[in-house]
Amino acid sequence: MSKRIYVGGLPFSTTEQEMNALFATYGQVTSAKLITDRESGQSRGFGFIEMPNDAEAATAMEKLNGTDFGGRKLTINEARPMEARSSGGGGRGGDRGGGRGGYGGGNRW
Repeated sequence: MSKRIYVGGLPFSTTEQEMNALFATYGQVTSAKLITDRESGQSRGFGFIEMPNDAEAATAMEKLNGTDFGGRKLTINEARPMEARSSGGGGRGGDRGGGRGGYGGGNRW
């Protein structure tokens, strides 16, 4: 079964090809996905690697976690399944109504 690996602490200039090459020294890489900001396209400094061989993936995680890559310390561990996002807005005022308190906001003249 394929193992999905979280790779954090990446320099913002890192490419998916560089991520692939980093892990390919430990075994076959099925995919490398760099996570980018939706609006700017800028790397968010983390991504995911998939490796088909569990033993190779375990070795890669062990050897690369905490190592320096491009001047930054890598954080590498097994990826957790993505949690379902709620439509509640989470941390931005809850209802995303702009925080106007229900008073309409316009001129009343």
